[in-house]
Amino acid sequence: MADYNELKAQLNDLKARVEEIEVRLDLPAKRKEVTKLETESTEAGFWDEQAKAQVTMRRLTGLQEETTFWSEYRQRILDALELLELLELEDDDSSFAELQKDLAELQREMGEREFDLMFSGPYDDRTALLTISAREGGTDSQDWAEMVLRMYSRWAEKKRFKVQLVDLSPGEEAGIKSATLEIDGRNAYGLARSEAGQHRLVRLSPFDGNHRRHTSFALVEVLPEVEDNIEIEVRDEDVRVDTYRATGAGGQHINKTDSAVRMTHLTSGIVVTCQNERSQLQNREMALKMLKARLLEREIERREEEQARLKGEHRTTGWGSQIRSYVLHPYNMVKDHRTGFETSDTTAVLDGEIDGFMEAYLRWNIGRGESSIDTADDDE
Repeated sequence: MADYNELKAQLNDLKARVEEIEVRLDLPAKRKEVTKLETESTEAGFWDEQAKAQVTMRRLTGLQEETTFWSEYRQRILDALELLELLELEDDDSSFAELQKDLAELQREMGEREFDLMFSGPYDDRTALLTISAREGGTDSQDWAEMVLRMYSRWAEKKRFKVQLVDLSPGEEAGIKSATLEIDGRNAYGLARSEAGQHRLVRLSPFDGNHRRHTSFALVEVLPEVEDNIEIEVRDEDVRVDTYRATGAGGQHINKTDSAVRMTHLTSGIVVTCQNERSQLQNREMALKMLKARLLEREIERREEEQARLKGEHRTTGWGSQIRSYVLHPYNMVKDHRTGFETSDTTAVLDGEIDGFMEAYLRWNIGRGESSIDTADDDE
């Protein structure tokens, strides 16, 4: 027998969740912004400044998609509730079964959208620049850094993200000293930012003749790519550029020409390198992109610290905090120390199965009530 009351309760639950989301996203204000931007886009001279116009159109397209989806989604729920009342009067079991299928689809879409709402930061949809550096532990840590590099490369590939090795500095005996990946895909930075911090490995060392247990550390830094519409000023006089011959495999052009670039920002002391592109010019462009990303990161950190100070919070800054442990001996376990999320399937994790850790971090971060700071507001 059809349970009309249960189906009605589930539809009303979805309706209540939509109403909560409308308040959280301030959809009425976004609909007003859509009208404003649509008017601007039709004005004479709108396309005279191509870069600014493209930013406006991306914003408009995103807002139109968001507001249209929730308006249509809400209407689908209201239509289903109205249809349910008619079916209850007619006791139409076959149509009730179809309505159950519609409910399942509505619930599936709600689950997907609620997950997407976790990416509310101003940079979450950007390309991510992810740098892995070997820390304490000598050759073991350099080998561990290479394992971490493979883990993120495999993760990006499984998500069908575009991943490119931007820079790599090999270790003396094994592994790597450091490497940088450029990861481009839906909410790439929003996902990857959960990985920033120290990653600790405990295992029987393959480089110890006595096969003793060693602890190794790798540091992961995650930066959002800076887009042209964000003012990150890098003056020529504040930058020193050094060129040198790249190390490691890569073809004759890498070993026989000074194609690698080291860029030092004299004002802040930030140093970035790039050697994996085919020419010095390409390496310069990538190094500048990385430098701007690091300057943006520094500005975000400054504003977050100021926000925390105003709230009276104590924040641990820097990259020294240990966020996750990977134990391969005397037992198998990967545990995130922020969220408590853990698994004993270490092989899968090291092969890129890390979505569970990322989702747990996103939910934990929302629970703390933290929000990203939009640096674009200062120019208004």
